[in-house]
Amino acid sequence: MTLLPDEVVRGAAQLCVAAGFVAGALMFARSRSGRLALSVALDFWLAAGLLTLSVATTWTAILAAAAIVGLRRMLTLALAQDTHPAAGDRPG
Repeated sequence: MTLLPDEVVRGAAQLCVAAGFVAGALMFARSRSGRLALSVALDFWLAAGLLTLSVATTWTAILAAAAIVGLRRMLTLALAQDTHPAAGDRPG
């Protein structure tokens, strides 16, 4: 089995980061939803972090990948919550 060179994997990770920015911007332009755009971008950035982890198997890289996964999860949960109640839902 042939493993990919580190440069190829790191290049793919950089492409994932760039694709996250592009896909997030396109999603925002189409839907006008910052939540949805950020969610799409975070998926690409998570992929970039995991690709980077595949070539750098140090504890620092593992902790960085875990931090990316945790941050993405917290942001996804925070974005899923409705922070502004609808006009008809106000108490009173």
